Amino acid sequence: MFRALARATAALGPQAAGWVRNMASHQLLVAPPKALLKPLSIPNRLLLGPGPSNLAPRILVAGGLQMIGHMHKEMFQIMDEIKQGIQYVFQTKNPLTLAISGSGHCALEAALFNLLEPGDSFLVGANGIWGQRAADIGERIGAQVHPMIKDPGGHYTLQDVEEGLARHKPVLLFLTQGESSSGVLQPLDGYGALCHRYQCLLLVDSVASLGGVPIYMDQQGIDVLYSGSQKVLNAPPGTSLISFSDKAKNKIYSRKMKPVSFYLDMKWLANIWGCDDQPRIYHHTTPVISLYSLRESLALMAEQGLENSWRQHREATAYLQERLQGLGLQLFVKDPAIRLPTVTTVAAPTGYNWRDIVNYVMDHFDIEITGGLGPSLGKVLRIGLLGCNATRENVDRVIHALQEALQHCPQNKL
Repeated sequence: MFRALARATAALGPQAAGWVRNMASHQLLVAPPKALLKPLSIPNRLLLGPGPSNLAPRILVAGGLQMIGHMHKEMFQIMDEIKQGIQYVFQTKNPLTLAISGSGHCALEAALFNLLEPGDSFLVGANGIWGQRAADIGERIGAQVHPMIKDPGGHYTLQDVEEGLARHKPVLLFLTQGESSSGVLQPLDGYGALCHRYQCLLLVDSVASLGGVPIYMDQQGIDVLYSGSQKVLNAPPGTSLISFSDKAKNKIYSRKMKPVSFYLDMKWLANIWGCDDQPRIYHHTTPVISLYSLRESLALMAEQGLENSWRQHREATAYLQERLQGLGLQLFVKDPAIRLPTVTTVAAPTGYNWRDIVNYVMDHFDIEITGGLGPSLGKVLRIGLLGCNATRENVDRVIHALQEALQHCPQNKL
């Protein structure tokens, strides 16, 4: 090959010879980063924030398996098993059920990009950061967004929702089942039927609640449900779960214009995930290794059983709340019936800078807890018991760390 290149260069003359020399003649201006010439070092931490959570050992093993092609038949089999797992954890028989190549935010955008068109009326339960984000995305689409604003710690009654439905006549209502920024569990029984009486679809965020509290997509009349991989499922962040009822699917397939995003166009995604009974066509390169991990996380949930997982989280969190109150700390959500069993919020202790407490627990014990987020920032500490992390042993560890923090962190620094 090189002899042929030399002959061609001679034939083309001096100018072409200069072109050939210059193909590799520029000096490198950026040296190899010294940091990348060292081994990767990751601390061993217990993640007891609102997510991501620690990976289960079996999921760690899945992440080390060899790559296969994203269009191989074996990959399609894994994708089909993931769909079945999502149908189980969502308790739905919806054919349009799949995983999104992106985090929970991506699933939220997939729902809104496909369901909303410019001018549509969109009713949003905004009692924390996730409702705020849904409203923001709806505005970007050009929907007429109507937020029902509540302070952190509040939830929506059927009366609240019916008033919004009657006033704004929305095509879609957004509610967050597990509002991780405030620790609120939103009731869902009756909300789907109420929405349908007003010709409205119900969209529910279950990112922080799935696997930790009961949810029954079909029986509760939820039209669109999404969740994430990195919380109770103990899988790496970067994939999310979503399902659409027939009513929601019909709205998608009767749109007047294409969704604003090609990447999240549900017609394309339905095809690559085998939801439309048509030969699968390349749409995007799915995150193969992450899907191995998601498959294994759903397998672990299937083996444990949803009811056992719900019980595990309920019991571990009850123990956590008892121990927290034993330290003299106040639970932020006053009504026990609407406390989220996966993420507990504690009122920020008076006289302390919450950042000092979070940093002390991390620096001295390698345990992550966090402060508030969005409207709850500065008001709460958040402690997550997610999936395999929801144990009495972990509760004892974080309580000991908090006890030490309260003894050693400076007070009156606000």
